[in-house]
Amino acid sequence: MKAIHITEKEAGQRLDKLLGKYLNLAGKGFLYKMLRKKNITLNGKKCDGTERLKAGDEIKLFLSDDTIEKFSQVTVQKVKKTRLDLIYEDQHIILINKPAGMLSQKAKEGDESLVEYVTDYLMDTGALTKEDLRTFRPGICNRLDRNTSGLVAAGKTLAGLQIMAEVFRDRSIHKYYYCAVKGELKETRTIDGFLTKDERSNVVTVHKTQMPHSVPISTKYEPVAWKEGYTLLKVLLITGRSHQIRAHLSSIGHPLVGDRKYGDEKVNEEAKRRFGIRHQMLHSYRMEFPELQAPLEYLSGKSFEAPAPKEFAGVFGKEWEV
Repeated sequence: MKAIHITEKEAGQRLDKLLGKYLNLAGKGFLYKMLRKKNITLNGKKCDGTERLKAGDEIKLFLSDDTIEKFSQVTVQKVKKTRLDLIYEDQHIILINKPAGMLSQKAKEGDESLVEYVTDYLMDTGALTKEDLRTFRPGICNRLDRNTSGLVAAGKTLAGLQIMAEVFRDRSIHKYYYCAVKGELKETRTIDGFLTKDERSNVVTVHKTQMPHSVPISTKYEPVAWKEGYTLLKVLLITGRSHQIRAHLSSIGHPLVGDRKYGDEKVNEEAKRRFGIRHQMLHSYRMEFPELQAPLEYLSGKSFEAPAPKEFAGVFGKEWEV
């Protein structure tokens, strides 16, 4: 017999979902058969798998050790030790200042990404064990392009992961960026348009009018500094689409400095020669949280900021060591 005690990490999910993770090599038919025969119980009672789990619940598996071992497999990817720039951490979430060049999530098998580094960090600190990974895996709640730096939220518990993922999905969380663009912009503006994406090439196109399969986009920018043909913008993402800031600003003639996909090759080469810029100058520097439900209600209305990479100060001066 094996007893599983539910903690805040796993609380909130359905029993059958948890069993599918714990006995990840068993089919659903086997799991539901074990539930019907009371070989799996919840708090000492018969259950059907639809029950929503709470912290303190106890699941008992009346199965042999050989059967549990046969149907349960935990894998942990070994990654190089990577120091994370932690902006905030509590029992439910972590906010990380992701450097440019790091993947948010792996693109293919064998990649190392922020997800794997967060898991490795939590295991090193003892906040997560290999046994925990049978029923819960930490994950990130928002993604940044590989060559975009800044704030990424990760969930240490299921509640943290689900609640934060929802506020990113419904766009009630406000995300602010700094970016350096070609040319001189003097006025605060909100620009609108429509975006289509070619999934095969991972390239988006911005249109002034609605097109088949397009989605509306809205981007607000405020100029805050100027330097020899470059403007530093503070950007609020009103909608959050793939490559939105990069493609939207490029579509109005002000591409991001260092952007190899939507940028200006001559501007990029000059910025590389003068300032050592090797990636797009785009940094997610601030998050403002909306009203959050329990157990994350203590974060309601709070905001967090992540310092920008040194390249921003290199272009616009020390006062922009933001």
